[in-house]
Amino acid sequence: MPFSAGLDWGSTGHAICVVDEKGAVALRLEITHDVAGFADLRKKLGRLASAKDIPIAIERPSGLIVDALVEAGHPVVPIHPNVVKACRPRYRAAGGKSDPGDAYMLADILRTDGHRFRSLEPCSDAIKALRALVRGRDDLVIQRGAMANRLRSLLESFWPGAAAIFADVHSPIALAFVQRYPTPESAACLGEKRLRAFLARHSYPNRRTPAELLARLRSAPTGLAGKAEAEAKGKMAQALATVLATLVTEIAEISDHIEQAVADMDDGRIIMSFPRAGRICAAQILAELGDVRDSFLTADQLAAEAGVCPVTHASGKSRGVIFRWACNHRLRTAVTCFADNSRHASPWAADVYKRARERGCDHPHAIRILARAWIRILWRAWKDGKEYDQTLHSAAISLNQALAA
Repeated sequence: MPFSAGLDWGSTGHAICVVDEKGAVALRLEITHDVAGFADLRKKLGRLASAKDIPIAIERPSGLIVDALVEAGHPVVPIHPNVVKACRPRYRAAGGKSDPGDAYMLADILRTDGHRFRSLEPCSDAIKALRALVRGRDDLVIQRGAMANRLRSLLESFWPGAAAIFADVHSPIALAFVQRYPTPESAACLGEKRLRAFLARHSYPNRRTPAELLARLRSAPTGLAGKAEAEAKGKMAQALATVLATLVTEIAEISDHIEQAVADMDDGRIIMSFPRAGRICAAQILAELGDVRDSFLTADQLAAEAGVCPVTHASGKSRGVIFRWACNHRLRTAVTCFADNSRHASPWAADVYKRARERGCDHPHAIRILARAWIRILWRAWKDGKEYDQTLHSAAISLNQALAA
């Protein structure tokens, strides 16, 4: 390519640098993050060469600026921040940093080492929509956990019974209880008859009888807060329960959308065909995997991206194997969750996990080993566009034959 460009991402503006084949700066500019800025960028780059002849390196492989560059026809090349950090000493001895300097560095890395990186190939709109839903749901689940912990901590400071009566403080029935009975005084006259009516109004599945639930409530430690303090904390508990109830409802609605979306996709049905993959977990895997088959040329690349294979450091006589930190953490969470579930439905998966534990691996390590084994099969099914068939899984067949003998 006659030109290579680098773009340093900013919240309100972006620095761009274009270098020629010899590394000389051909263009340097800063644009604002708006329509006018994008138009100015396309206009000035167009004076140098056509869009397809100016690849642009960028650290962040998503966002409006990336979409605009791809739409304009530029090859967009994502470069991991760790690579940029490792290359920084090549360009400066001091520890200084600037946006124009980083833009030049990205452009020059692309010029000298562009053959090492792959251009960004955007996924389909369906995958982008699924990814937005899945990642948004995951973030909301984290917020739900944080708010539930806050509510539990508040209840335990003045009324531990309200946190103990139901198994999960963020369950709809528990939140309804806190909203109706926010203080010990408000529940002082609560008996089996009233509790039974309350449970019926909120469609409690009768896992516990009213007598058992009351026993949990009464056996919890008694709060020592005064009346004024209890009322104040009860008001806060009501507020937290109300917000948390809305959050729980929204997460449930988003989950329904995700389950329907992944079931309607061909790739979604491929991943759901694996043992105990489920719909939410399958959607989490597919959202990070995408539908561009050239994204992962080998199963080893996918395993490295998912963080389920270790990193080896070997030099001379020394050799060490360490945990992989640089990876797609969302993909690792989804793949290891699936692997953990699969061992309860697949004898082969259970055997892989069992043998890993027998070698001295702890549970998380054994699950990563199992996930690494599943990655090979999942990658092949994804590449071929075929659902998982246990009757064609040679290792599972051999194990079944050995167990039957």
